[in-house]
Amino acid sequence: MRRLISSGSSFEAQIGYSRAVVDGDWVFVSGTTGFDYADMTISDDVAVQTEQALKNIAAALTEAGASFADVVRVHYLLPDAADFEACWPALGRAFGEVRPAATMMQVGLADPRMKIEIEVTARLGSAA
Repeated sequence: MRRLISSGSSFEAQIGYSRAVVDGDWVFVSGTTGFDYADMTISDDVAVQTEQALKNIAAALTEAGASFADVVRVHYLLPDAADFEACWPALGRAFGEVRPAATMMQVGLADPRMKIEIEVTARLGSAA
């Protein structure tokens, strides 16, 4: 059974996507940036953006019935690869014990204010 999860972001309605899709035991969380969707603001600091992106992802995972412990794959997308190390403390707190398969890519993002985008795939019950 497929279930769509929305964060309420205006981007989702404008572009036509879901924050996450649950399909059977799988949870696919879309690329998520450091926007605070409550007020549509974003910090200039990549570490702060990383923390907010992880909060946004955690909310989607929770709604799906999952957590970071269920994450099996993560993609980190950054316009500037040199910024990645500043993200490590937050990423380590979220994924340090989970140790999902991971890839970091240097890419262009949709908005020049965005310094990181994170996409995860989780499998319900994989934490057990």
